[in-house]
Amino acid sequence: MDQAQADRCALAEQLTAWRRHLHAHPELSNQEHETAAFVRARLEELGVPCTPGVGGTGLVATLSRGQSNRSVGLRADMDALPIAETSGLPYASSRSGVMHACGHDGHTASLLGAAALLAGDPSWSGTVQFVFQPAEEGGGGARNMLSDGLLERFPMERIFAYHNWPGLPAGTVAVHDAAVMAAAARLEITLNGHAGHAALPQLTRDPMLAAAHLLVALQSVVSRNVDPLDSAVVSVCMIEGGVAANQIPERAVLRGTFRSHRPAVRDTVETGIRRIAAGIAASFGMSADVIIRHGAAATVNSKPEADLAAAAAAAAGLPVRRDLPPSMAGEDFGWYLHERPGAFIWIGNGPVTPGRELHNPSYDFNDEILPCAAAFMAGAAKLALASG
Repeated sequence: MDQAQADRCALAEQLTAWRRHLHAHPELSNQEHETAAFVRARLEELGVPCTPGVGGTGLVATLSRGQSNRSVGLRADMDALPIAETSGLPYASSRSGVMHACGHDGHTASLLGAAALLAGDPSWSGTVQFVFQPAEEGGGGARNMLSDGLLERFPMERIFAYHNWPGLPAGTVAVHDAAVMAAAARLEITLNGHAGHAALPQLTRDPMLAAAHLLVALQSVVSRNVDPLDSAVVSVCMIEGGVAANQIPERAVLRGTFRSHRPAVRDTVETGIRRIAAGIAASFGMSADVIIRHGAAATVNSKPEADLAAAAAAAAGLPVRRDLPPSMAGEDFGWYLHERPGAFIWIGNGPVTPGRELHNPSYDFNDEILPCAAAFMAGAAKLALASG
């Protein structure tokens, strides 16, 4: 084994150790204090200066060399999910009800790996901003960092990131020319009825019956309002109502999400939800309160940066695919792409064995792709700094 091979093996072992430490010590959105401290300590060991407390628990590391004034950003997310892990792994979550079920532990370790590669590589010139973001899982982390002056304090002309993708062969890179992930919104509809005895329904206004009709009717929002050649989804995932088996309750609450790739479709879906909720409520003699909270913006790559990402992946020796459809899952990296050109790519996590999907309590990040991801991120940064 020559020195280069030995160095690659040593980095792979280090990245695995870092990733498994993070997996065993997950923290929820906006609570990533120990995670940020761990990242900061590793950056200090690498000799890469960083600024903590950006956008809350986020931090940004800055590495500059040479005379170039060019700059680029690389981003990883750090937060975990409120899911109880059932993987049985020796490095499983040590915190009850919290786990890295989406691979953010791997994303963070990969970005540390990119920092290690770039810190030891004298061949490039410019500035790389390593963005370690909190609260991607619905906690507003990207917007918080932007509001805290991320782009003004840490200039970057372009920005790149990745997400692991179960079901895609390990190490294969998927690059989209435009839409990658959907805009996401949370919906909450409260039907306000009139409570009473279950044996005397004529004296009530039953919100449970109205909720059942509304649940079904909401599926017409996409099927009868959105162009079949477009993409959208409405999912009601929770219904709450009632406190006794012999009482018609006063109210029922439906909660869920809707997703789309284009703003016009998002507006159509929101209008349809509000119209149908009001109509169903009125038909049953009650009112409806609709609350919609918009979360992640649609993640849409710029074509030149998508091409650059594909070239960086190929240069790192990774297979590249450009034929996959976008996902309806959400990712708040889209907010950065509203401000700067960039690309968000997928790196295959390998086959999906039963129970190993994203957000599953048995999910685990594939450590074999850590060197691939680190090499891609470092290569994308170097190519972005060298290109016009």
